[in-house]
Amino acid sequence: MSRSFGVDLRGIIELLSQHLYSSPRVYIRELLQNAMDAITARDGGPAWIAIEPAEQTGDGTLRISDSGVGLTEDEVHTLLSTLGRTSKRDELGFARQNFLGQFGVGLLSCFLVADEIRLVSRSAKGGPAARWTADSSGTYEVVADDTARDEVGTTVTLVPRKDAEHWLQHDMVLALAREFGELLPVDVLIGDQLLTQPSLPWTLGADYTERMTEYCERTFGFRPFEILPLDIPAAGLTGAAFVMPDAAYPGSRQAHRIYLKRMLVGDSVEGLLPDWAYFVRCAVNSSALRPTASRESLYQDETLLAIRDELGTVLKDWLVRLGATEPDRAAALLAKHQLGMKSVALVDDELLRLVEHWLPFETTDGNVTLRQFRRRYNTILFTSDVDEFRQLAPVAQAQGLGLLNAGYAYDSELMRRLSEVDGPATTRRVVPSELLATMDRPDPAIEAELRTSLQLAQGVLDRHDCEAVPREFDPVSLPALLITDADRERQRDTAEISAEADPLWAELLGQLAEPASTASQQLVLNTRNPLVQRLSELTDKKLAELTVESLYVHALLQSRRPMRPKDTAALNRSFLDLLDRAVRR
Repeated sequence: MSRSFGVDLRGIIELLSQHLYSSPRVYIRELLQNAMDAITARDGGPAWIAIEPAEQTGDGTLRISDSGVGLTEDEVHTLLSTLGRTSKRDELGFARQNFLGQFGVGLLSCFLVADEIRLVSRSAKGGPAARWTADSSGTYEVVADDTARDEVGTTVTLVPRKDAEHWLQHDMVLALAREFGELLPVDVLIGDQLLTQPSLPWTLGADYTERMTEYCERTFGFRPFEILPLDIPAAGLTGAAFVMPDAAYPGSRQAHRIYLKRMLVGDSVEGLLPDWAYFVRCAVNSSALRPTASRESLYQDETLLAIRDELGTVLKDWLVRLGATEPDRAAALLAKHQLGMKSVALVDDELLRLVEHWLPFETTDGNVTLRQFRRRYNTILFTSDVDEFRQLAPVAQAQGLGLLNAGYAYDSELMRRLSEVDGPATTRRVVPSELLATMDRPDPAIEAELRTSLQLAQGVLDRHDCEAVPREFDPVSLPALLITDADRERQRDTAEISAEADPLWAELLGQLAEPASTASQQLVLNTRNPLVQRLSELTDKKLAELTVESLYVHALLQSRRPMRPKDTAALNRSFLDLLDRAVRR
């Protein structure tokens, strides 16, 4: 035998208050929305919504009346007393664009602030007026009362809960009604005060820029770098996009002000723009977008995806025009919002050219754009690590090589993207060991003398897993350069962790690791440097070890790599020993 589900109204109210709606403040929006739908359904005649706060009614209740289509007694039973069943879903179709929401569940949200809801309605279809009364315990009654209301339309009265009287007071109701309903295309009144405005704020006009600048400051709290009018007729969307003047974090929330059919959805709605446009805020009205069940955010469907792509195209086209017509402003904008620009340049060739033309990169020739750097060098040589670049830049510059720092977010990906678009010879990543091939070998006699001294310090080199390599290179002032093999460095890290781990973990790491055949680091000694030249004259083993370790620590500091405990110990030891020798001498 089949049975019907039971509904615990108290449980439904708790669900609405704690999970569906963010705050009781939405009750005003739901009342305005239902009234607006009723006026739309009447399709002609007067169009007004009148709100009477507690001070005006005199008995602590709130009343909201409309000139909508009204309901018959049967429709009251069907639509207001059965959860999830609405005229728009059953008779007109859920996707009909003329309506803001649904009757029934929206009205139920009034129980967030009320213990009792009273509704009287007279239908445009004729017949007596109907009176519907419901309380939070889950009971209701419907009676025909021809004296309840003379004109066609509906009046809803809320009897407040003991802890929610303030939600029905004049100042609170005025603020909420103005926030949610100020753009509705009907007259919304509180007493004699008209809350609605005749046109949308972003309507074009002679004072558009000044007016929208003030709107942005009032709504989003910043003075915009640029204001872009938005108009997508296919989606029934109009509005404005405001470009933020200051840098924003790429992961920051997009907070847009969204109206659906001129009813406010929210002022912190996400998902309207592509992720890369994190530095833009929008205020829009649309007739095609759909809200979620709470009507506080947007439903993720194909319509939203299409609008998001279209708005992204509008922003990209503006960026390209800005670069062509106002290069100084384009450069300033890119400098502040470069992460977002770089991210979209990875998938958009037009933005790639804009970034290439205007965004400066750190290079051995100073901060220059990719376009300028490519004019000087046939191939962009780059490193994907900031510290590695700072270590190699002086050497590369002295060797006449152009080197670019691609160690920041998206930079390495941009280099690869340029190679894909302009050919594999456009960019190439440089590893430190490649610089070794550009350096000259010293005179064999000088190299032999130096290696004799280095043999005295072999213990120091072994302790730091390092191999000494004599070379001639510029600048002469740099005595040594530390080159690290990343793969061998990882193997060394694994070995150190294994030595400190428990036996089971150490055995697992041992199975994963590959044995290192050679040292993970190379200490490239500059035989042109006077200090390195005097190193070849040393015959004292202790002094040779101290000198080599000091050169190693100096090269490590130059590389700006993190220092391990044993590196810090070597720094202290070499410095204090040298100081001790100097004082004793």
